[in-house]
Amino acid sequence: MPVSDPNATNASGLSANETKNLKERSPEAHEEKILQGIKELYTSKPTDRTYEIYAPEAVFHDPIGIAEGIKSIRAQFNGLAKERLFPRADIPSFRLLENPPSVPKSKILIDQDVSYYRDPNASSPTKTVNSLLTLETNDQNQVVRHTEEWNHHRETSREDGFFGMLNEQRKKFTANFTGMFISQEPPTQKKN
Repeated sequence: MPVSDPNATNASGLSANETKNLKERSPEAHEEKILQGIKELYTSKPTDRTYEIYAPEAVFHDPIGIAEGIKSIRAQFNGLAKERLFPRADIPSFRLLENPPSVPKSKILIDQDVSYYRDPNASSPTKTVNSLLTLETNDQNQVVRHTEEWNHHRETSREDGFFGMLNEQRKKFTANFTGMFISQEPPTQKKN
């Protein structure tokens, strides 16, 4: 569960209020492939190439699960579309944020709204979620840690004591359980 204290630092090292007020910036050339991959993941349209943005040992942490390793990350995103949980998702807002001096350039910060549809033909979404994506990259410009925090609020972790530790273990179990049933094959893309 996210920590609702607006002054608690999120994965960027800033508070939710600070990250929500960051200015938008243009992407650098080495970020283009990562940003394209993120858009494909969050619109339920991943391909094999999409997952090339991740280092093999990458970690994806969101309010529902902690996926460790590329196979587990693939299962999380493939499952959204393949299992028809949300066969359609749109991104009405996607802002690449300017890093303040306290945030290293190896972290890519994105503010996005994702509209999820249970019925792909519906005129309005089932739910729209605002989140902060903090993408930590290595020297090869691969994502090593992908953290999604709803409404920019920090996720609980082991540092939050006993309940934080329990929540982290539940998230790992959820991701592992999902990985047992979801194929590594990305969903089949429909031709328009």
